[in-house]
Amino acid sequence: MADARNQTRIPEFVLLGFSNHPQVQLILFVAFASAYAVALMGNISIITVICSQPGLHTPMYFFLVNLSLLDIGCVTSTVPQMLKNLLAQKKAISFQGCLAQMYFFSAFLLTELLVLTAMAFDRYMAICHPLHYSLIMSQRTCCRLAVGIWVSGFLVSLPHTLSLLRLSFCGPNIINHFFCELPPLLQLSCMDTSYNQTLALVTDVFLGIGCFLFTLLSYIYIISSILKIHSAQGKRKVFSTCSSHVMVVTLFFSTVIYTYIQPPSVYQNRDKAMAILYSVVTPLVNPLIYSLRNKEVKEAFKKLIGGNRG
Repeated sequence: MADARNQTRIPEFVLLGFSNHPQVQLILFVAFASAYAVALMGNISIITVICSQPGLHTPMYFFLVNLSLLDIGCVTSTVPQMLKNLLAQKKAISFQGCLAQMYFFSAFLLTELLVLTAMAFDRYMAICHPLHYSLIMSQRTCCRLAVGIWVSGFLVSLPHTLSLLRLSFCGPNIINHFFCELPPLLQLSCMDTSYNQTLALVTDVFLGIGCFLFTLLSYIYIISSILKIHSAQGKRKVFSTCSSHVMVVTLFFSTVIYTYIQPPSVYQNRDKAMAILYSVVTPLVNPLIYSLRNKEVKEAFKKLIGGNRG
């Protein structure tokens, strides 16, 4: 048998997507195009409101701007290619394009994990250590933390992409997914992928589960501090500042950890539904959660709209 390394690498992949039925594809195109447009408008609106309202220039909203930028990156790295394939006869993506899509999506995903963890730490400092909050979470500290998070996310995702270059993909070239993601890609390799799987597992344990446990610990301390507040109104006021974050963290962490901690060999159709949650649904609902459940953001929206009318 010839060495897999000497076999010709396939030039492109075919993304299987969800369905080959024309009517279903049209419905899916309208649904995902609408979701993409709403996600873009929602996140751009959040960024615009926070940047234009001085009252929102605080660490919590600074990290929310970063979260919105990442949500735009996540949904833009996946949905446009999916929309193109839904209308195309040949649902193909080049080998280089597939690796580029996987790299940027995983980079945005990892960076979002770190940003959500930083937001949990911010809420912990604000509620549990209010006297030291302004000193520790200064503008300079937040900027340095944000730069470190973005650089870390894009650097950590690089080995996963580069490690795919050592693999041979000899066919079939059909990816059972709607975009290029690591688990279904590893299924197509005709070489041993144990190194890639180990690298993905280590990253998921240290970053995914590590960030989740840090966030969980932060909220244990936060809840403990909230319970010490005597008045019910005071408890509601304090908890309202972090309830939105809890909802976003629960949705995002659970779906990402579920997808990446399992071996690629067990990847199934139901995992495409999980991927929709963190690649499309999360960027779509994050602006709604943070705007509808946040009084300060709603007031800022009103001021901005009122100012533009005036």
